[in-house]
Amino acid sequence: MYLSILIFPLLGSISAGFLGRKIGVTGSHIITCTCLIISSILITIAFYEVGISGSPVTIKLFNWIDSEFMSISWEFLFDQLTVSLSLAVIYCSTLIHIYSVDYLANDPHQQRFFSYLSLFTFFMLFLISAGNYFVMFIGCKSALFSLRVQAKSKLPYAGTF
Repeated sequence: MYLSILIFPLLGSISAGFLGRKIGVTGSHIITCTCLIISSILITIAFYEVGISGSPVTIKLFNWIDSEFMSISWEFLFDQLTVSLSLAVIYCSTLIHIYSVDYLANDPHQQRFFSYLSLFTFFMLFLISAGNYFVMFIGCKSALFSLRVQAKSKLPYAGTF
């Protein structure tokens, strides 16, 4: 369940980005908003399990570098702080997705915008739930990269008409 909190925004981003022309504007709205609503429900359950009940979860996927002097593993940590921050990030991002459906009604590149927004949400969750500094560094640089790509893509910003 904990990894699916991270995977759903990525799944929405991939489907809106690569299949945007096939599923259309409404399809990308439905898929990205549904993926984030499902993540919101899952993070609420995780907040109850970890935040209120006090049982942190560590998920170790694999060892990235395993040498004699250094061991770097690809792991995620869901403790009380992580789940609280993830709750705020996912709720805000879900509300931004829902609000943007009507706000960007006349924009011709809505699929791209929703893909980038879901990708940024995934990388922020990736950054928050990192289990060590190396994974946190990857998440931080990826979130900044997704913002940079969105800024270069000629999408309208808030306040422009």
